[in-house]
Amino acid sequence: MDENSHALSVLGGLAIGIVGFQFFRTVLPWIYANVVGPKVFGSTVKLAEMGEWAVVTGSTDGIGKAYAKELARKGLKLVLISRSLNKLNDVSKEIGDEFGVEVRVIDVDFTGGTEIYEKIREKTTGLDVGVLVNNVGISYSHPEYFLDCYNADPAFLNNIVAANVHSVTHMIALFLPVMIAKRKGVIINLSSTAGVIPNPLLSVYSATKAFVNKFSDDLQTEYKDHGILIQSVQPGFVATNMSKIRKASVFAPSPETYVKSALSTLGIASQTAGYLPHALLQLVIHFTEAVFGDQFARSLVLKNILGTRKRALRRLAKDQ
Repeated sequence: MDENSHALSVLGGLAIGIVGFQFFRTVLPWIYANVVGPKVFGSTVKLAEMGEWAVVTGSTDGIGKAYAKELARKGLKLVLISRSLNKLNDVSKEIGDEFGVEVRVIDVDFTGGTEIYEKIREKTTGLDVGVLVNNVGISYSHPEYFLDCYNADPAFLNNIVAANVHSVTHMIALFLPVMIAKRKGVIINLSSTAGVIPNPLLSVYSATKAFVNKFSDDLQTEYKDHGILIQSVQPGFVATNMSKIRKASVFAPSPETYVKSALSTLGIASQTAGYLPHALLQLVIHFTEAVFGDQFARSLVLKNILGTRKRALRRLAKDQ
């Protein structure tokens, strides 16, 4: 009995030790990265000291426009890059009038080829760029099975990879050398919660966003010693045209609310949901995977997304 009691005590102590180790390894860092760091201390990164100019892609609406405004509020001059010249001019005037900063615009379609980056290079040569926000991206019009998506529009697969992946790699290749030369700079890559949780029926979109996370993580390791800060931001639902959510809520905030929250994590977390309710959503999904298994969590997500697809198809049928 004594030997059994001793064995049980050892096993119990070992279990408590493992739980304690996991608590200190994962729980405390999560609390700091999502609550204590941004809410109590806030970001200490001085964006205006990185350089005169900030470059923002996908900047005429939603999260990109909100980032542009916050950077202008901090005194940075802006280069706004999007597809529609008319919208760019409107946003340029709006931000210039509100914040009194110089704003330049470049109209390119990020689903194009490498020639668009030569245009960007030509129009930004000589600028002291200290901040790059890679926000441009496209998604599905509604959740859909991969083959149905491909058969409906084969070009879409090229376009989504070009806009969501190639834009990130090429824009960083353009501006990272300038940052390395002065040993300072900030690169913010917009990923998505879709890239870190199961996301069937949006498989290509979520895969491109998973790429952004991995690329950002490894690139930060490569260039951290050069004074470069690279962050991957993983928003959940935000009330934007892309999400088709019109009314902001706690779990789908306005772009302005989201970006202010995300910027408070800069320098605190290299991979972040950017907004506490979105971080909690990721936590719930990961907890479900850990407790009930990956397959259960994936089935649960699939059931929810199938409901979204059904409603979207019903709306499309009514519009026809």
